[in-house]
This record gives sequence, structure tokens and C-alpha cells, in this order.
Amino acid sequence: MRIALFYHSLVSDWNHGNAHFLRGYARELVHRGHRVRIFEPAGGWSAQNLVAEHGHEPLDELERAFPELSSFRYDLRTLDLDRALDRVDVVIVHEWSERELIRRIGRRRAREGGFRLLFHDTHHRSVTAPRSMAEYDLRHYDGVLAYGDVIRDIYLERGWAERAWTWHEAADTRLFRPLLGHERRGDLVWIGNWGDGERTAELQRFLLTPARMLGLSGSIFGVRYPPEALGQVDASGLVYRGWIANHRVPHTFAEHAVTAHIPRRPYVARLSGIPTIRPFEALACGIPLVCSPWSDSEGLFRPGEDYLVARTSVEMQRHLREVLNDRDLAAALARSGLETIESRHTCAHRVDELLAIVDELDYARRATAAEVAYT
Repeated sequence: MRIALFYHSLVSDWNHGNAHFLRGYARELVHRGHRVRIFEPAGGWSAQNLVAEHGHEPLDELERAFPELSSFRYDLRTLDLDRALDRVDVVIVHEWSERELIRRIGRRRAREGGFRLLFHDTHHRSVTAPRSMAEYDLRHYDGVLAYGDVIRDIYLERGWAERAWTWHEAADTRLFRPLLGHERRGDLVWIGNWGDGERTAELQRFLLTPARMLGLSGSIFGVRYPPEALGQVDASGLVYRGWIANHRVPHTFAEHAVTAHIPRRPYVARLSGIPTIRPFEALACGIPLVCSPWSDSEGLFRPGEDYLVARTSVEMQRHLREVLNDRDLAAALARSGLETIESRHTCAHRVDELLAIVDELDYARRATAAEVAYT
């Protein structure tokens, strides 16, 4: 099939965690022989910030890390959608795209038809900013790919879309896999952005305080850490190391004994069942994982087997101590988590799901055409 994908950015994952899965499923499509073309706006804020902080080398490095992927960078004012969508079979527009682009692609579909058109939502704004999301013009879209049941149900219940499917993120296991033989450089690693106040207290309770109380060595990677956050990291004994390119994360996991997942507050309070991408990637790399509380209401994993859950700061300290001191426990967690990823949560699994959705839409189209012809 010919598939067009519209992203905020393929080339940059600076404060853009969605790029991980967007790259992963696109790469899986390419490896299966589909003709994939990716579009992103020229001068998008993620790439701009990345270049401002680190120059162009990360963009060149990405090309070497993902040689099968590239993007066409457009100016929305001059983008020729007729040419971009010529003879395309499937179009997926990610939620971080410009509203005007979302509207124009929908109108192009209504006018010319031909391709299947899906909107891909991987954010919490349907819950935290519903008025903003209700303004998106999805009238001519075939449906929504939502990365959790809660978000899927919102689209259907509020009439934002006629069809919606749950389509969780997953690990790109061509990249995220256990790496052996790396020298240990620290006890604990945490990879994530500070969070715009959405998890400040949680980071102190479940990451920084436990690290300080246990005297752990380790590293924190991420962006948008204000001065007060950097001071708190320093006081914990961990070292802040700034942005890390996501394709380097497997090596970083291999250099540490344990990692943590500390979701933002909206995912704990109102979006149960959506873990975001980090647990998938950590488990795929075979590093033991300890989580602050979140509800796996959709049964994606096996809490207590694939990872440990800490309900308090003291319990987090206990779990981290046990993982660091009990090799059998650490090995069992790593083995179980990897097994779950390989059996259910790879980008190959998600592409299977996507192709089944496209088949479902094609079947519905043929059935409708047959009914019209009969009448």
C-alpha cells in the first residue's frame, strides 16, 4: 500500500515522546514493503528547540540510526495536497498536526475520496482540554486511532468521530532490546521531562527522595528542567544529563541496574490504562522497572511480575533496594517484562492491528457500495 503519515516531527524527539512510536510503526510498515511517505512542518518547534540546543548533528545522527525513514518538510501555506496524496491508499494524521492541515486533508478526502483517512490521538487533551479537541474538524475522517480505551470512548460518546479504535503505543524491538556486556555506570536511570507541574510532587516522592535516602548513583535525562528542579536533582545524588536521543536509550538502560516509570498526573487520575511509551521501551530492553501508582485497567501488563508498583515513597525505596540487591528478583522481572512485550506489545503487533482496521474499513466500504447498487 501507499501510506502517507503526517507528524509534528519525525526527525526530532525533543519534548516529543510521540516520535518514538511514530518512528517505530512507520519503520515496521517500510520493512513489510509498504511505500511510506512522512510529512512534517518545516520549522516545527521540536526540531527548532533541538537544533538551538544541540546543533544539526542530532538530525544527521537520526538519519544514520533510521536509514529507512525520511520526511518531507512542508510549508502549510504552499503544501500541494493533491500532489502529496496522489494515489495514496491510507493517510494517518497525528494529533499534534496543525488544525488547518487536519481540516484541509479532510476536505480533500471529501472532495476526491479514494484513500482511508485516520486521525491518531496520543495525548491527554481530550480529557484535560476537551473544548480545544472538540474544535478539530474530523467530519470526513474514517475514524480515530486512540491510544487508550478512555480516549476512544470520549470520541464516540461526544460525537467527535463515528468510529474509534484503541491503538496503544508499543516498543520498536528492532531498536529496543536487551544489550549485554555494557559496563555498569549507575544504579538508577530515569528518562523523562520535568512535566510542566504535572508530576513535580511525584518526582520528588518516587524518584528523588528514594535515591537520596538509599544513596543511589545514577542519571536523569530529559528537557525543560527549571533551576529549582535541577537543584532538587542535585540534592538527590543523581546527575542531570539533559536531552538524550531516543535511539541511544537502550545503551543507557544497559548501563544501569533499574529504572522507574512515574506518569504525569492526568494519566493517573483520569486516563487509567494508558502507560505512555516509556514502560514499553524499558521492558523491551530487559531492565527491571519500578512504577509509581497507575492503573493498568486494560490489562496490558502483569503488575508484580513485569514490574513492581510502589504506592508510597517508602515502598519505592524498598522495591529499589530489593531489585539492586536480589539478582534473582531483578532477572525475573526483566525476563517477565520482556516476555510480555514480545508476545503483545511490539510495533509489529500494532501494524497488524492497523492493517486489520484498514481491512475493516474497506469491507464496510464494499458492503455500502453493494447495498447502494442493490437498491
